[in-house]
Amino acid sequence: MTEPGTVLITGPTRNLGRHAVLAMAGRPDGQRPDLLLVGRAGRDLTAVAGEARALGARVHEIGCDLASLADVRAAAAGARELMTAGAVRPLRALVANAGTMSPDTRRASADGYELTFAVNHLAHAQLIGDLLTSFTAPARVVLVGSNTYHANFWRKLLHVPAAEWADPVELARPADGEQTPGMAASGVAYSNAKLAILYYAHELQRQAGPGITVSVFEPGWMPGTALGRGAPAVLQAMSRALGRIPGVSTPQRSGPLLAAMALDERWAHLRDGAFVVKTKLTEAQPVAHDRDRERRLWEATAELLERAAASRSPR
Repeated sequence: MTEPGTVLITGPTRNLGRHAVLAMAGRPDGQRPDLLLVGRAGRDLTAVAGEARALGARVHEIGCDLASLADVRAAAAGARELMTAGAVRPLRALVANAGTMSPDTRRASADGYELTFAVNHLAHAQLIGDLLTSFTAPARVVLVGSNTYHANFWRKLLHVPAAEWADPVELARPADGEQTPGMAASGVAYSNAKLAILYYAHELQRQAGPGITVSVFEPGWMPGTALGRGAPAVLQAMSRALGRIPGVSTPQRSGPLLAAMALDERWAHLRDGAFVVKTKLTEAQPVAHDRDRERRLWEATAELLERAAASRSPR
C-alpha cells in the first residue's frame, strides 16, 4: 500500500469538502494523510482545520480566494514552501473540490473573468499547473465534476440547462448589458464549467508526467448545499425538500467517497479523466470526449492565465 503522504484539497470548509477532510483526518494511523487545506481565510477554515487536528491529522491552512489567480499562485507557492521545509510529507494527491455557481454571469473575478468559469476551472488549472512538478509518484489529481453537462433526470427536474460550448476565451468573458442575465444563463455557465473540467482532465493526463493519474468525481446531486445559495428562494426551498428524500446524495455521504478517490487502492488505477459517479465508474457522454476541444481548452487556459499574471506584474 502506498504511503498516504499529503493531500491538498480546495474548498475544505463546507459541505462536500468539509466531510472529505474529516473522512481523511479520521483514518487510522498509517492511512491518514497530512492535509493542506486551501480555502478562504477565516473562521470556517480555522474551524475545519481544528476538527481535523482533533482527529489526529497534521494540518496546514493556506488562505486563498480562488476568484483571484494571484491568490492561487501564492497558495501554490505556500504549499511548495511547506513541502520543501519538510513540514508535510510528499504530495500524493490534489483534490480540486471548490466550486461556485454565480447567479449573475456579468460578475467577474479579480482578473476580469466570468466568475463561475474562473473559480471552477481557471483557479484549479493555475493551482495544478503550479504544483505538477511537486508531486511524488504515484500521485493523483481528482477533479470534482457534475453530470449537469448533459441531459439527466435531476437537471431536467430543476430546469438546469445543459452546456452550450464555445471557445474558452468566450466562456471566460463576463456577460455585458444592464439587464441581469437570469438563472438560465447562470445554469449554462455552470454546465459549461463542468464540461470544461472533463475536457481539462483528459488533456491534463496527456500533459502530466509519469506517475500522476487524473480522474473526475461526481458526488451526486446534493440539494440544499451552498452551491445554490444564489438561486431563487423557491428553487432553494425545493432543493431542501428533495434533500430529505432517502437515497439522495448528501455531503455526509459523498464526502467520504471523495476522500476514497484520493486515497484508496480501489481507485489507484484510474487515469485519463476516468469519471466516477459516487462509487460507480461511468462512461462519460460522447460530448465529453473531443480531442480538438480539449487541445483548444488547454491552449486557451494557458493564454488566460498568462494574461492574468501579466496584468498583475509590476510595470
